[in-house]
Parts: sequence; C-alpha cells; structure tokens
Amino acid sequence: MNADIANLKNQCVEELSKIKNLQELEDFQIKYLGKKGILKSKLKELSSLEPETRAQMGKELNSLREYIEENIANLRKRFLEEEKQRRIQSERIDVTIPGKRVEIGAIHILSQVQNEIAEIFMNMGYEIAEGPEIELDYYNFEALNIPADHPARDTQDTFYISDDVLLRTHTSPVQIRVMKSKKPPIKIISPGRVYRSD
Repeated sequence: MNADIANLKNQCVEELSKIKNLQELEDFQIKYLGKKGILKSKLKELSSLEPETRAQMGKELNSLREYIEENIANLRKRFLEEEKQRRIQSERIDVTIPGKRVEIGAIHILSQVQNEIAEIFMNMGYEIAEGPEIELDYYNFEALNIPADHPARDTQDTFYISDDVLLRTHTSPVQIRVMKSKKPPIKIISPGRVYRSD
C-alpha cells in the first residue's frame, strides 16, 4: 500500500506539471478529489486493512490529499491571475485615440427638402437671402402695399409683439430689405420660418 501511495503521488506530481489551464485543473481535481475520484476509492480500501496499517495509510492518504489541494489552490490562483493579465492587455484603452462622435438625430424631412430646393436655385445663380423673423410692420405690410384694413393684418392672423413689431407672416420682407440694399439685377430666394395662426 505504501508503494501504491508513493506511486500515486509521483503520478500527481507529473500530471500537475502538465496542467496548462483552468479546465485541465478542474479535470485533475475531479479525477483525484471527486466523489468517484482516486483518493475516495483508496480511502474505501482502508476498511479491509488491519487497524495499525489502516491508521498509517489513512495518514499518508490525508497527507497526499492536502498536497493535492494545496497545489490545486496555487495553480488556480496562478491561472486566474494570468487570465486577468491577458484580459487587461486585450481590453486596455488607448486614451490617445480620438473618441468616436455619436451622431444624434437626423435632419428633418422639411429641412432636407428646403436644402435641396436652395441647392437647385443656387446652381442656377440665385443667392440665399435671410432676414429677421421678428419684423417691423413697415417691411411686413407697408412696403408690400398691403393696406391697413387688409384681413392679413388682423390680430387673428398675425402675431403682434407691439403696434409696429410682429412675427413675420411671410418671407417677402426679406425681398424688400435686399431691394433696398442692393442694385438690380437681383436673383434671390428667401426660404425661412413664418408665423401665422392659420
């Protein structure tokens, strides 16, 4: 029996030296320390021995079990540390690499159409003219020959800020401003927001 335990220990030492990863270590542990493992079967054999021999063999088997458990624990700790280091190396972030810009949202379909129309006109030699959305009554109505009693000037249709300041109801005031500031020929379009309650 002593020779068997010595041979078993030599076998364990050899197998432990060949273990390369956690899965192999798990298989080794089951083989030797599992419910149907080699050490369990050896311990069962003790019942057939004389009491003195049984005590000696039991001591040697327990010593072998402690040796195996200690080596398993050391190997497991080593493999886990190696795995951790591999993961750190593969997941390391290079903080010098520029971040990825996340595009949020998209251009509204009406804005897309407006941009497309503007591009068509610009290709034909037109300019894009812009003006204020808060407009004077003069540019919005007077300069366009819209009389004071015209329904478009009614407070139900136009958002007045004061008697002579309002939110523009169309983009024609931009045309008036351009015509006052530039000499003909003038080729412009004036897309933009307008404000009417209808």
